[in-house]
Amino acid sequence: MDEAKRMEEGINLALDDNAKDDLLKKQERTNTNVDSNIKQQISEEDDQQLTLVKQKSKRVATLDAFRGLTIVLMILVDDAGGVYPRIDHSPWNGCTLADFVMPFFLFIVGVAIALALKRIPKIKYAVRKIILRTLKLLFWGIILQGGYSHAPDELVYGVDMKIIRWCGILQRIALVYCVVALIETFTTKLRPTTLSPGRISIFTAYKWQWFGGFVAFLIYMITTFSLYVPDWSFVVNGDEPKRYTVLCGMRGHLGPACNAVGYVDRQVWGVNHLYSQPVWRRLKACTFSSPGE
Repeated sequence: MDEAKRMEEGINLALDDNAKDDLLKKQERTNTNVDSNIKQQISEEDDQQLTLVKQKSKRVATLDAFRGLTIVLMILVDDAGGVYPRIDHSPWNGCTLADFVMPFFLFIVGVAIALALKRIPKIKYAVRKIILRTLKLLFWGIILQGGYSHAPDELVYGVDMKIIRWCGILQRIALVYCVVALIETFTTKLRPTTLSPGRISIFTAYKWQWFGGFVAFLIYMITTFSLYVPDWSFVVNGDEPKRYTVLCGMRGHLGPACNAVGYVDRQVWGVNHLYSQPVWRRLKACTFSSPGE
């Protein structure tokens, strides 16, 4: 009997040891599974962060290259235009290489707007960003092209508010960017994600963009050919300031002296706040020795 009890106790102890070993193995397996799951989650989060970083830093190389070539072209025509008249701005009629610089910049801005505003999570955030960027462009336009004196050989620094240029090239690009970007922001959710088959699908999908462009074109044409342009005068400063009078009194004139666009600029900004060295002054009809003085 004693031997049987001892054998039974030994068997029970062996079974207990085996059960303990099984439990330990199960715990080790669960721990390894938990560790592997945690590592997998961490690696997935790292991959997601990497993909997010890649998406944020992704740029269109062709657009950047075209922007760089446009800047090179701008420097070329600005510095060498006086030596080679064929690449300088056309005085009025015609088109030269220099006349493509600003349209190229506007094209770049339009493509960048379409790429940047594909997905808009919050309209308020997008509008705030557009307005802030517009204000930055206006500020730098006034600093760079508003008449700020920073030459080392001059004694005066700052801007003469009597002749400051309010609407230069950067300012015009800023205003165009603001209008187009706002139209794109408020109409993105109204536009289908994919174009439907058909020849006019590009017009129906982007109807508000086409409508905005048509309204701008209509305002320009009505202003150009229906606005009456009266006579106007300007003063040439010097030792003896002299006032010159330009005889207009007409509508629909497309020359530099009596066109409606110039009249609107003079009324809105003032003749002293316009560009002081326009290219049309090289025309014979716009010189002081012209018979129509």
